[in-house]
Parts: sequence; structure tokens; C-alpha cells
Amino acid sequence: MTIFDEFESAVQSYARSFPCIFNRAKNELLYDEAGNEYLDFLAGAGTLNYGHNNDLFKARLVEYIMADGITHGLDLHTKAKGEFLEAFNERILKPRNLDYVMQFTGPTGTNAVEAALKLARNVTGRENVISFTNGFHGVSLGALATTGNSHHRGAAGVSLGGSSRMPYDGYLGDGVDTTAYLDKVLGDSSSGIDLPAAVIVETVQGEGGINAASAEWLQQLESVCRKYDVLLIVDDVQAGCGRTGTFFSFEESGIKPDIVTMSKSLGGYGLPFAMVMIRPDLDQWKPGEHNGTFRGNNFAFVTAKAALDEYWADDRFAKDIKRKGEYVEKRLAQMAAAYGDGNFSTRGRGMFRGLNCVDGDLASKITRKAFANGLMIETSGADDQVVKILCPLIITDANLKKGLDILAAAIRDICAKESEMPEESDYFDNVQLVEPELTALAS
Repeated sequence: MTIFDEFESAVQSYARSFPCIFNRAKNELLYDEAGNEYLDFLAGAGTLNYGHNNDLFKARLVEYIMADGITHGLDLHTKAKGEFLEAFNERILKPRNLDYVMQFTGPTGTNAVEAALKLARNVTGRENVISFTNGFHGVSLGALATTGNSHHRGAAGVSLGGSSRMPYDGYLGDGVDTTAYLDKVLGDSSSGIDLPAAVIVETVQGEGGINAASAEWLQQLESVCRKYDVLLIVDDVQAGCGRTGTFFSFEESGIKPDIVTMSKSLGGYGLPFAMVMIRPDLDQWKPGEHNGTFRGNNFAFVTAKAALDEYWADDRFAKDIKRKGEYVEKRLAQMAAAYGDGNFSTRGRGMFRGLNCVDGDLASKITRKAFANGLMIETSGADDQVVKILCPLIITDANLKKGLDILAAAIRDICAKESEMPEESDYFDNVQLVEPELTALAS
């Protein structure tokens, strides 16, 4: 381990949570150099929806490499790219009645977000972008400006402008439609919020704490965008590729975004790959106006097509994700009821689930205990208070149960040692305490 301490930057994070040397992986399992086996409920932060070293993808990739297929092609036309485009159109877009052109950016999600924001501003001639509380869109400067997390924003070193923050679904409490507030703000010339080029949103906020927007809220958000001629960007980098039970996380709401960003599991095999889906009339780029040396990974085109052909040719895979997601939801609800003193709660959709433990220190203790017992699992949320379930979608039923059993045991053991369980505090309950004081002042 000393080689990493001596030569790798202090910026490393996951390595601190899982301090061992991994050297082999298969499907939902990871192995370290000592031969210890771990169930992977981290899955490359959502990059390995189809598991580690998927046999089908590996065979296609090896075949392509052995045939001297194009490795690096800039944005040249290649056979691998053409076959992916055709498969994506036939397997994904046509069945969903969606019409997009695809732009291949640099290889990470933040590259796709940067391109989407840049295009929206160029097309509309406006600068401002609406983003949401607890949102996360990447750590390059443009994407970071739309990200809520203060830990990441604080590392920027410069002012982060060009974005106005609005409350996400549920941020102002139950029963408050925050899209109505957005509507009011955009319709008021004295609100101080400039008419934006776009609204960017995650339908489920992964890093923000597995906050899932309702279908009704998303539909209202789309209506507000249409009312003011504002482009709607859905960031599907982490929630897409089946994670919520459908290929796109926005499908069940029925909305049709103007622009969609994708990365992470899009490449299938864990290979770097990012894409922006653009409504055809918005594709107003001039040639080379937005580029990057590694735009379009031909190895990833091969494995991405294999994923589309194997898992998305019909609805069997999607149904299996929903079935497993319902099981995860049930198990988490049982854990919350058994060990949370009425304060733990579940959240998420499909196989994008979390257990809110209220306190970040407690959640971290739970994940450390789980790792000691052979389960890799992380936390998310503003205070890292949510234990985040992000296992491969192809996980066997037996290993899904085993992983959740390990998690339940960790929660039980850690909570048993707590002298006092944390209580969820409702901000708006406290605000109401001010009302009698205002009444007294008025009288």
C-alpha cells in the first residue's frame, strides 16, 4: 500500500473507504490480492450496471481487438460507431418514439454536461441556467456551477456563475410544488432571475442523497419550460441505462427532454464513454466548434452495442430490474423499521435506492462495518447520511439477498452501540415556532 501513499495524490477518495488492493472482478464480485471476496454494491459509482467483465461484452471486445479494429478515431466515421448508432436508434429511440441526434464528447459525464450547457446557451442566446438544490452534474467548472454540493464547489478556486438554484421536488416539504415557484420566478421581471437558456435536472439525485422526483413534478417542470421557451436538459449520467427500471430514468413520467446527457454504464463494460442526445433542430454546432481528443471511444461503441442487443431487445431485463428494485425497497423498509427508531427512511426508484440514516457519521460507521464483512457500499447526500444501494443490475437473487443481509447485520450491530439514535429534524416545524412571535409583534 505504501506505493499509493507515496506517489498518488491526496485527492483519492474511494481508496480511503476501501483500503485494500483489488486485482480481479467478475459480475457483482470483487477480489483483493489476498483472495478476499467482496460483494460490489458500489459498481463504479453506477458505471457497471452490467457487472464486471461481462462475458458477452468481453468476447465482442476481444474479437474486435484481435481483428485490429479502430482504437482511436477522433470523430471519424468507423464501423463500430455506425453499428452503435444504428443499434441505439433501433433498440432505444424508435420503441420510445424519441427523436435525437447523438454527439460524442470527451469520455466522462461532466464532458457531456459541459457540451449540453454550451449548446443550450448558443442556441438560445441566453446565459443563465436553472439547476436544483442537491444536484450534482460534475466537477469541471461549467458543470460545477450547476452542482449544489459545497465540498466540490469550494475546490473551484474561482467564482461559479451562470446558474441560478431552485428547490428540487420535496425540498420545501411535502405538499409544496416547487415548479410553481419556478413558474412565478420566471414570470416576474423583478424576481432577479434572468430568463434561462435551460433547466438541468436529475430525475433521481444520486450524489445528492437518492432524492427521486415524482412523475407529476417532472411533468410540471416540463410544462414550465415549454411556457417560457426554456430548454429542458435531463442529466441521466447515473440514473440512466436501466438503473431506475427503464433505459431512461424519465420514461415513466412521459416527458421528452430537449437534451439528455449520458455516460457511466452507457459503454457497458466500464469503458469511458459519454454522449449528448440532442433534439435535431437544436443541433446547431459548427464543425469542430466543440471537440475533444477522446470524443467517441470505439472499444466502448462495441461493448455498448453488445449491451443494447443483449439487454434491451425486449422488456425482460427492465421487468427484472423492477422486480429486484421492489425487493430492495422492501428490505430497506424493514431495516428502517427495525433499527431506525422511526427516524430512518427509504428513498429512490428501481435499483437506485438509499437508506437515510439521518446522521453522516452513523451512515459511515455502517458502511465501514459492511465492508469489514465483505460488502462494498458507499454513502451519499449533503452530509453523507444516506447509505446508497448501487449494485450491478445483473446481480443474482442470491447475492442480492446476501448483500442486503450483510447490510442489515451492519445496521443492527452499529445501532445497538449507539446510546442515542439521531432524530430527523423538519426545518419547517421549527419555522412555525416563529409565527406566534410575529403575531405578538403585530399586536
